[in-house]
Amino acid sequence: MNIFRTKSIAEYKADAHQSHLKRAMGSLDVTLLGIGVIVGTGIFVLTGVAAAKYAGPALMLSFLFASIACGFVSMAYSELASMVPVAGSAYAYAYTSVGEFFAWLVGWNLVLEYSVGASAVAGGWSAYVVGLLKTAGIELPATWTSVPADGGIVNLPAVLITLFLTFLLVRGVRESVTVNKVLVGVKLAAIFLFLFLAAPSVDPTNWEPFMPFGFSGVSAGAAVIVFAYLGVDSIATAAEETKNPAHDMPTGIIASLLICTVLYIAVTAVMTGNVPYTELDNAEPVAFVLRQLGYRFGSALVGTGAIAGLTTVLLVMMYAQTRAF
Repeated sequence: MNIFRTKSIAEYKADAHQSHLKRAMGSLDVTLLGIGVIVGTGIFVLTGVAAAKYAGPALMLSFLFASIACGFVSMAYSELASMVPVAGSAYAYAYTSVGEFFAWLVGWNLVLEYSVGASAVAGGWSAYVVGLLKTAGIELPATWTSVPADGGIVNLPAVLITLFLTFLLVRGVRESVTVNKVLVGVKLAAIFLFLFLAAPSVDPTNWEPFMPFGFSGVSAGAAVIVFAYLGVDSIATAAEETKNPAHDMPTGIIASLLICTVLYIAVTAVMTGNVPYTELDNAEPVAFVLRQLGYRFGSALVGTGAIAGLTTVLLVMMYAQTRAF
């Protein structure tokens, strides 16, 4: 027995030819999958807090630096996904290079990452839905919306959304990708509506001083908001279901990263250009900015975008989990 034995790329490709997974996705599908998992509630929440506490208006640079760091990771994943076009992601890459033992460690860490991550996202999804229902006058009992550690029996909304997305994933990748496209559209619509409403009233004087915390603040902001890019690795698990992995995977991974970076920078620029960065230290900076401009539906916009965002993140993480298995 050799715990450091490797599996050749040719063996993996032979396994992929016999797989029941269907190659149904193109580069656009992979790109939308990437946007689905990268753009979550971070764009609606994290941007304000990071600007107020760490970088000020220079958070735009923080996003740029974080995206460059993630870009190198993305290019590595792109290269590996096109060389080893199978569903195992980092597990398969470790198996072909450093051996089975390290691949075993990587594989179970992937399972842990996606399990814990999906559970946390499902809990956040439940909190947003319960909050929106409460504002509409429908209050669900805490017993059925909280876990035992918080005094409840079960977080039922979190269980239900997980079961629904499991059903979609069981139905097949085509149905899952279709739902992801719709929800990404809703999420992007919420972001573009915010930019459309708030961009005309940007006052450049609010960007002064541009780097109130110095360059150390910019780097600290980059370290905090790199969280917004988490999940880019899960895109690679779709390699076995793309029509042309050598083209579709690199294109989809890099394109999704670039699009998300532009969106993050644009939202940050508009936020800090409308309201002084010191006032953005709250849980709903997008809604706060819109209320300052006289648009009272800001909370509904954020809630809709956040729920769509969390649903796509949960969908892709659960998708990646099944492919890691």
